[in-house]
Amino acid sequence: MAQLQNLPLVKWMMRHPRLAAWIILSVGMVALLVIEARDVGLLATQWAALVIATVLVAGACVWIISWEDSDEADADAAAADTATEAAAEGATPSDTGASS
Repeated sequence: MAQLQNLPLVKWMMRHPRLAAWIILSVGMVALLVIEARDVGLLATQWAALVIATVLVAGACVWIISWEDSDEADADAAAADTATEAAAEGATPSDTGASS
């Protein structure tokens, strides 16, 4: 597993997880779009519009999913603040109701 983390692409994905997720989801969604709509007879401009809309929807999906990340970070920060305040007052985290 450590060898995979040394690959340049994996390093980039670790530094930019949302952008990487957007790219991967976009590629998958566009591939499904092309497979399902190949026999419909769309014009080139219609294909372009569908591909652009699909990429934007993938970006919106990743953005919405990232809302949970910020909720968890806010909850972790609040728990850390409660534990810090309890330690400053001499109480244990279990006295304040904070969980670890």
